[in-house]
Amino acid sequence: MSTDAPAADSTPGRPVRLDSEADLDALVAEHERVLVEFYTEGCALCASIEPVIGNVARAHDDLAVGVVNPRDDPGLIERFQIQSAPTLVLFEDGEIVGRLASGFQGGDAIDAFLEDPDSV
Repeated sequence: MSTDAPAADSTPGRPVRLDSEADLDALVAEHERVLVEFYTEGCALCASIEPVIGNVARAHDDLAVGVVNPRDDPGLIERFQIQSAPTLVLFEDGEIVGRLASGFQGGDAIDAFLEDPDSV
């Protein structure tokens, strides 16, 4: 994880920048609920969702939020079947319980996804 990121063992009030698959795995192992945004540099939709993801991280005390560019660790692309950016993946107890890959999503849509990942 980048050096300015909060420690993985505390639930951050802001997204944690992840540098690798190992960082992602560590974050997921440390928290019951984790939302990960897979983004790419230069993606306008990714840039526009960034403040929304920050607000989501601050609004949910029971949720750790991470952001990762899968191009930095290409194994992530295949492992998580990333076909578009941004893609949001929700983990509970280490398991993927939801995926949202429908482009830009506002805070209300992400909150609904967090409440019921199957509804989206």
